[in-house]
Amino acid sequence: MVKPLDYIATARFLADHGGSRRPRQADLRRAISTAYYAMFHTLCQNCADCVIGTTGAERSQAAWRQTYRAVEHGYAKGQCRDVGVMSRFPKAIEDFGNQFVNLQESRHNADYEPTVMFARTDVNTQIDTAERAIRSFNKVALKDRRAFAVWVLMKSRRQSR
Repeated sequence: MVKPLDYIATARFLADHGGSRRPRQADLRRAISTAYYAMFHTLCQNCADCVIGTTGAERSQAAWRQTYRAVEHGYAKGQCRDVGVMSRFPKAIEDFGNQFVNLQESRHNADYEPTVMFARTDVNTQIDTAERAIRSFNKVALKDRRAFAVWVLMKSRRQSR
């Protein structure tokens, strides 16, 4: 099973590859992308665990996997950008959402913008921020993480009057 904090460790390795030498841009780009995927997999695991159940629960593995895979990058980003709703969640979830948006934008630059240059210090700052956001998010009460899972997974329908 994917362990999101393992992605953080890999991102750190990539950013620090070469020790005191100047890291290659390719390594810094992969570090940004990998840090984003640490957050994305945290989100996917949270959604599946909250909706279907954790490993200790009696759950359908197929339903858990389907829920895990149901998270859409763009839709989740849009939901996390909705300040009116996000501000009603605990601060750790709001911070997670903000960092998810920021890191997804950095990942797009890293993956698709050939002229953008990254500095090791900036990359390490983003990795550190992602790790803090993940650790804080995982400490939030289940009821709030469950509400957030529903918010990023399911499209809202307006109530008729």
